[in-house]
Order: sequence, then C-alpha cells, then structure tokens
Amino acid sequence: MKSFNKRSVDYVRRIEAALDARLPAAETEPALLHQAMRYAALGSGKRIRPLLCYAAGEALGMDPDELDDAACAVELIHAFSLVHDDLPAMDDDALRRGRPTTHKAFGVATAILAGDALQTLAFTVLARGTIGSAAGRLRALRTLAEATGSEGMTGGQAMDLAAEGRTIPLTELESLHRHKTGCLIRAAVVMACDVALEADDARRSRLDRFAGNVGLAFQIRDDVLDVEGDTVVLGKTQGADIAHDKSTYPALMGLDAAKKHADELYSAALAELEPFGEAADALRWMAAYIVQRDK
Repeated sequence: MKSFNKRSVDYVRRIEAALDARLPAAETEPALLHQAMRYAALGSGKRIRPLLCYAAGEALGMDPDELDDAACAVELIHAFSLVHDDLPAMDDDALRRGRPTTHKAFGVATAILAGDALQTLAFTVLARGTIGSAAGRLRALRTLAEATGSEGMTGGQAMDLAAEGRTIPLTELESLHRHKTGCLIRAAVVMACDVALEADDARRSRLDRFAGNVGLAFQIRDDVLDVEGDTVVLGKTQGADIAHDKSTYPALMGLDAAKKHADELYSAALAELEPFGEAADALRWMAAYIVQRDK
C-alpha cells in the first residue's frame, strides 16, 4: 500500500471532485452567488479536515465511498467559516489561500450570502446522502451541527472577537481555540465514527481525544507561523494576529514554550492511537503534518 503521504494526494483530488459535484454550477442562477461559493470552496486549501475524516475511516476499516459526504460537509463548513472570518466586521483580511478573500473578489454582501449558503449546503449534502445508513448520517448531522454552533466553532469566533485588544489567561485562550478551531477538527474525525455505526464507544472516545489534542496543536502551530511564517508561503497575511492585538500562544508562553506545548499535544494524540495499531498510520501522518507544517 502507498504511504499516506502519497495517498493524501489522491484524497485531495477526491475531495476536490466531490466538492465540485455537490456545489451548484457556476452558471446556475443566482450565478454570482454560486460563483462566489465555488471560489470560496474549490481550487486550493490544505483540506486537512476531510483528510482527517478519511484517515479516521482508514483506522476504522471503512471504504472512502462511505465518507465522501461527511468529508465534503466538514470542508463546506470550514469554507463558510473562512469567508465570514475574513469579513471587515471580523478579521478584515484581504488575502486567503494566496488570492483575494471572497469579499474582496465578490463584495461584502455576496460574501455573506455565499458563507450562509455554504453552511446550509453542508447539511444538505449529509441529508441527501444515499451511501450508508440513515442512522449514521443523522448522527453525523448532529455532530457537525453541534461543532458549528454557538457552543462550538461559532462560539469560538465570538470568544475571539471579545478577546481582541486585551491579554487573556492561557486557560481562556485554550478554551477559545478548542471551540474556534478544535471543534471542527474533532467533528471531522468523529463523523467517521458516526457513519461507521459499529464503532464502539471506546474507539470513538480515543479518536475524539486524539482529534482534540491535534486541533489545539493545529492552532498553536498557526500562532507560531503568524510569527515565523512568510506571507507568500502561508497564502494569508503574516502577522495578522499581532496587527489585531490578539492573545496568542507565543505571546503568552514565548515562542519556544509554544512549540514545546504543540509537541506535547502531538505526543498525547499519538498515545490515543496505540490500540489501533497500523490501521491508524494515516492519522499519525496527519498529526505529524499538522504540527510540522510551514503554512
């Protein structure tokens, strides 16, 4: 079998094709809205969340066909969150994935509507799915909805806005990021368990804890890259957190301590995978990629 490094390329192609098939065609009216949705969701991005979904499926012995809808749904939610996070009323970013943000390319009003439509499309994709059981899709719908709402990612964004301009305690910063970033990463992994109804509670809990540790490590790495990264490599504006006077792990802990904490979370995540043996190698690769990436 190919290493996951090589399989991940195939999975990225797979998710691009699956997203393309599920998004409305660019010429379908209202055409400008659909063009903005496709601009936000297609053509670039690391696809970390769908990759985690497929990798979790490998750990559970699942066929990728069973996970296409879940992988698309979680990526559509991520795309919606980026469109709205970049808006002038939020982070006011001009660059995303190496090109103008959606509101810069299509205008603020259309970007808001595109984000709204991407969010609802995510749940439509899960509800319309025909592969696997209805019970599995219902569980995945609940997981994604809870991860997206006020007690998940959206709540995390509200916490982020409230924290701007002040130094917050490390415990508050961790809670913020476990919501804003971590909830959707956890959902990407747990939705594979939802679709695989035979996944027992013990394996589900281990994969959930794995994803929780990886999700926080992901955000710490983002904070480090905001200090050390290059705008051209990152595809977004380097130093944006500093410009918005946000509390970050490097700011609160120091750069070296933040990197060490990410490594500790990485080790804790790997420990949760031990009972899965070689079946979890794809998740191990993903964890290493998240902690070591340069963009």
